Amino acid sequence: MTIASPLQIAPALANHFYLARQPILNRSQRLVAYELLFRNADTDRADVTDDASATASVIAHASELGMGHVVGDQMAFVNVDTVGLMSDFIRFLPNDKVILEILETVQATPAVVERVRELKEAGFRFALDDVVAESEDVSTLQPMMDVIKVDVHHMEPARLSALAGSMRNSSQKLLAEKVETIEEFHQCMDLGFEYFQGYYFARPVILSGKKITPSQLSILNLLNLLNSDADQREIEHSVKHDPLITLNLLRLVNTPAVGARFRINSVGHALIVLGRRQLQRWLQILLYVRTGQKPEFDSPLLQMATTRGKTLELMVEHLRPGQRTSADIGFTVGVMSLMDTLFSVQMSEILDSVNVLDEVRGALLTRHGDYGRLLTLIEHIEHLQDGDPAVLGRMLSDMHLSPAELYAIQVAAFEWVNSYTSGIH
Repeated sequence: MTIASPLQIAPALANHFYLARQPILNRSQRLVAYELLFRNADTDRADVTDDASATASVIAHASELGMGHVVGDQMAFVNVDTVGLMSDFIRFLPNDKVILEILETVQATPAVVERVRELKEAGFRFALDDVVAESEDVSTLQPMMDVIKVDVHHMEPARLSALAGSMRNSSQKLLAEKVETIEEFHQCMDLGFEYFQGYYFARPVILSGKKITPSQLSILNLLNLLNSDADQREIEHSVKHDPLITLNLLRLVNTPAVGARFRINSVGHALIVLGRRQLQRWLQILLYVRTGQKPEFDSPLLQMATTRGKTLELMVEHLRPGQRTSADIGFTVGVMSLMDTLFSVQMSEILDSVNVLDEVRGALLTRHGDYGRLLTLIEHIEHLQDGDPAVLGRMLSDMHLSPAELYAIQVAAFEWVNSYTSGIH
C-alpha cells in the first residue's frame, strides 16, 4: 500500500493541520464511532476557530478520499463552528456516516437554528459539544440534538449528577467526554450515559498475581519460535496444538486481504501462503482478540494497538527506506505498547516472557531510542485535543517529518487496519 495517495486530496492544505481520531465507546466498551480532530499546525494561529476552519477546509477537499478510509465501518463525529455549519462544505459529508458536532462557541441565533433544522431534514445528525452547564444556547439547541456531549473532566460528582439529570432525554443520548479513569467510567455508567470518550480503556490497571491466559501464552510461545528462527515443522506443530490459533489462522488465509486463489484447509499450507513475516504480525494482533467463539474487532484496545503498530511501521519505512527489518520492529513496538493494559501486568513482566530485542525493550519500558521517540510521537497525536501543537511540531521537525507526510502515513495506516484486521473474525 502506498502512503502517497492521501496527499492527492489537498496537497496545499495537508502541511497546515494535524489529524487525530479519538474512539467513542458504548456501555459495553465496544467501539461505535470516532471523533475526528483537526488541529492547526501553524502554532501562531492554533486556536479553536482556526481548528474549526481547518476542519471545514480539509473535509471539503477530502470528499474524493471518502470518510470510510479514515473511520472504517464506524461513525465519524466532526466538529463544526458557525462558519462551518453555514458553509456549503457540509454537503461533501455523507449524512449516513457523520454526526455534526456543534462547538460550544456557536450561538443559537435564528439563522443557526434554521440551518440545523434544514440539515436535519437532509438526514444529518447532530451532537452538542462540551456541555458543562445549562445555558440559553444549550436550551435552544438541545431539542434538535441526537447526542449531548458532557465534559466530565474535573467536574465534581454532585454537579455532574445534576447536569446529567437535567440533560437526560429519551430521544437523545448522553456522551461523557474526557473520561480518563475507570472510576469516572463507572460513575458515568451509573448516571445513565450511553457513550464514552477518553483513554480510560488504555490505561493499565496492574493486578497483583494476574496471570496471562493459556491461549495468550501459546501465542507468545509461537512468537518466540519465530524470533528464534525455529524449524517450520516445530512452528506448525505449535499452531496445531492450539485450536483457537488454528481456527483463526485458517479464517485469515481465506480472506481477500491475504489473496489466496484457492481455499486453504491445512495449517501447513496456510503457513506457507502467509509467510513468517505476516504470521508474526498477525499473532501480535491476535493477542488482543478475546478467546470466545466470536473475536470482536470493535475492541478499542485492539484497534488502537494495531493502528499504533502500522503507523510506527510506516514511519520507519519512510525514515529508513528499504530497511524492512527495522519497519517490522516498529510494528512490534507499536502493537506491544498496550500489552500491559491487555494483560493487567507490568510491561517488564511481559517482556520477561517473550524474547525481544534490546531496542524494543528500551522503547516499551522507557520510550528510549528511535522507536521510543516514534512511539511518544504517536501518543502525542492520540491526545491531540489536549496537547500542544507546538510540541508536536518540534517532534516532527526533529524527525524530519512534515505534517503532510504524517497525514499520509496515518491515512494509510487506517486503511490497512480496516482491511487487514477484518480477517480476524
